[in-house]
Amino acid sequence: MNYFLGIDIGGTKSHALIADEQGNAVGIGAAGTGNQEVIGYEGLRAVLHDITSAALQSAGLQAQQIRALGLGIAGFDWPQDYAPHHEVVASLNITPFAFVNDAVIGLIAGSSTGWGVSVVAGTGNNCRGRDSQGREGRVAGTGVWSGEHGGGLDLAQRGLEAVSKAWCKRGPQTLLTEKFLHYLNAQNVVDLLEGLARDRYRINAHAAHVVFEAAAEGDTCAIEAICWMGCELAGMAIGVIHQLALENQTFEVVLTGSLYKGSPLIADTMRECIQKVAPGARLVPLNAPPVVGAVLLAMEQVNTPYASLRERLIASAKQALERTSPPSKTP
Repeated sequence: MNYFLGIDIGGTKSHALIADEQGNAVGIGAAGTGNQEVIGYEGLRAVLHDITSAALQSAGLQAQQIRALGLGIAGFDWPQDYAPHHEVVASLNITPFAFVNDAVIGLIAGSSTGWGVSVVAGTGNNCRGRDSQGREGRVAGTGVWSGEHGGGLDLAQRGLEAVSKAWCKRGPQTLLTEKFLHYLNAQNVVDLLEGLARDRYRINAHAAHVVFEAAAEGDTCAIEAICWMGCELAGMAIGVIHQLALENQTFEVVLTGSLYKGSPLIADTMRECIQKVAPGARLVPLNAPPVVGAVLLAMEQVNTPYASLRERLIASAKQALERTSPPSKTP
C-alpha cells in the first residue's frame, strides 16, 4: 500500500494529512500557524516536524513508508523564499516532495481537474492559478500595497468611506452610518470619524459583516461596496487568466475563503466580470479542506492518477479533521 502525506501550513492553523492510494485518510496532525513570516524558519521547522510526527503516529506508520510529500505553505511567496523553505522541508527526510504557496493547494483541492484559478477572500486576499501543464500564474499577494483589494478589512474600509461621504454631503445617506456607530459604540458621526483618525476606534476584517448586514437590508451604498469588491477580486482572476492564456478554455475558478459566505453578490459580480474575458470559466466554492490539495500534490510527484479518488479523499479528510477539532460548547 502506498501512502501520501499532504501538509497545509497556514497563517492561523496548520494540518498534516496522510492518505492511502485508495483515497482514505489514515492519519492527521494539527497545529497553529507555521508561516515563517510570523514564527521564523525554525518555528516552521518545528511545526512541520510536530504535525508530521502526529500524523504518522495516528496512522501507525513510519516516515519511510510515505511514498511522496506535498505541501502548501503560507509565506512561500517569492523566488528568494525557495531555498530556505526547501532546506526546512528536506529536514523531514521524505522524498520526493514539492511545495507551493498555500493558495495553490486550495485550487488543487477545489477544482475537479486540479487546475484553473483560485481567488482567496477572507481576512486577506490572494489569487493563484495553474494550467493543465502545471504552469503557475499569480498576483503579488501583498494586498492594498499592490492595488489588490478583496479582504474583509478592505470591504469594511469601503463601507466607512460611504459613511464619511454621507456626513460631508459627498454621497448619499446610508444605513452604514448607524450600523458602524453601533458596531464601534461611537456617540455620533463626528466622534466616529475623529476616533478612527486618532486611533481611538479601530476596525479589522470582522467589521465586513456590518456591510453585509446593510446590504441585506437593501442599502445602496453597502451593495455598491460589495459589488466593488467583487470587481476587484475578478480583476485579480482576469490577470492570472491572461498570464496562463485561459481565455478560450473551460476551467473552474475556485472561491476560497470565508468572505464569500457574506453575500452572493460577490460571486455574482465576479462571474459577470470574469466571463466577459473567459466565457468558459465556471465559479465553484471550495468545499474541500485545503490539505486535500497537498495530498493530491504529493500524488502528482509520482504520477499517481487521483481523479477517481478525489471525492473519497475529501469526505474522509473532513471526517478526520472533525475528529481533531475541539468539541463545540453548549450553553
